[in-house]
Amino acid sequence: MNSITRRLFTFYLGLFLIAPLGAIAQQAPSDQPPAQAAGKWNFYCHDPNGTTSTKEIEIQQNGTQVKGHFKGPNQSGGIEGTINNQHIVFKTKTRDILTFRGRIEGPRAAGVVQGNKIIGTFHARRGTGTFEAVPAGN
Repeated sequence: MNSITRRLFTFYLGLFLIAPLGAIAQQAPSDQPPAQAAGKWNFYCHDPNGTTSTKEIEIQQNGTQVKGHFKGPNQSGGIEGTINNQHIVFKTKTRDILTFRGRIEGPRAAGVVQGNKIIGTFHARRGTGTFEAVPAGN
């Protein structure tokens, strides 16, 4: 074998032997159970116009699907969305639609994140704001 062939052989052999180890060490996010976010939440928002507001959101969860009820300072209605691992996305069914995107945080129990905080952004007609949500009563 010449030196170039030997180097290529060593490179591909390394890929063949090491790549499967990485696949074993990491579980794909879609294979992990969704975080638990069901319940009543207070969303403390920094609105796009520079003001702050509190929005109350009740989340009902069935696996990766979420629905529930939204109540803000100026409108209320239903919500629909999904949870993928710890990432939640939902839209309000209101006159002015709001889209919330966030990460559910909290302790793990039996391999599932038990949400005690959601941090993220929301998009309104007037722009994008940020929020931090905690279970109602906290």
